Amino acid sequence: MAELEALLADLDAESADADRLVADLAPGQWATPTPAAGWTVAHQIGHLLWTDERSLLAATDPAGFAGALEEIANSPDPLRFVDAGAQQLAVLPPEQLLDRWRQTRTALRAALAAVPPGTRLPWYGPPMSAASMATARIMETWAHGQDLADTFGVTRTPTGRLRHVAHIGVRARDFAYAAHGLDAPIAPFHVCLTGPDGDEWSWGPADAAQHVTGPALDFCLLVTQRRHRADLALRAEGADADRWLDIAQAFAGPPGVGRAPGQFAPGAAA
Repeated sequence: MAELEALLADLDAESADADRLVADLAPGQWATPTPAAGWTVAHQIGHLLWTDERSLLAATDPAGFAGALEEIANSPDPLRFVDAGAQQLAVLPPEQLLDRWRQTRTALRAALAAVPPGTRLPWYGPPMSAASMATARIMETWAHGQDLADTFGVTRTPTGRLRHVAHIGVRARDFAYAAHGLDAPIAPFHVCLTGPDGDEWSWGPADAAQHVTGPALDFCLLVTQRRHRADLALRAEGADADRWLDIAQAFAGPPGVGRAPGQFAPGAAA
């Protein structure tokens, strides 16, 4: 329970960071295009709201979530349901959209805190624990917060919360291969990242044949596809590790298009 509470506190902080980027926007600024093709600022917040609402449903009404999942499976284009959810909510008046997101994430926090230990919550992929769901929400909130920061030319200060994002990126290694129709390597990789405070974060055996090293921020930007690999200071040792950095993703679903090389280099337009 202490671990879950710490995760929920980090989710609160990550959500607040994203909230600050939009809280004082004029209504017309919500239509500003973001680096995600076809998505405005309103789409970004609409997506966070939609996903938080789906998470809340999974935590409080598993049968209702199963029904919603069945509706998606029977829809004409089941792969577009995430975009459709963002689009539906993006048309709300900005004040209403932001208020609804604030209320939903508060309700989600309380719902996750109340999930009995050992309970697995349904999701679009494998069922997950409340802690895993909180971690996933941190990752996605951080990633979409990055889109908002890039939209307005804001440089965010990295925090230790990046460790949650990096953890999902490492754990999703085999999924990234599968998403590209590839067989994942059998042997584990060693991933060693430098956190914002200079501390070392590592996963996998140190004597592994395949290594990935570099700044934790860069790794998180890579696995959320918010920066192109060419613009990041990540190093791969071994052919398999090198291939992974070309396809890595921390999010579920098909591979995204990511960002173009140099798109957010110093002096580049957002």
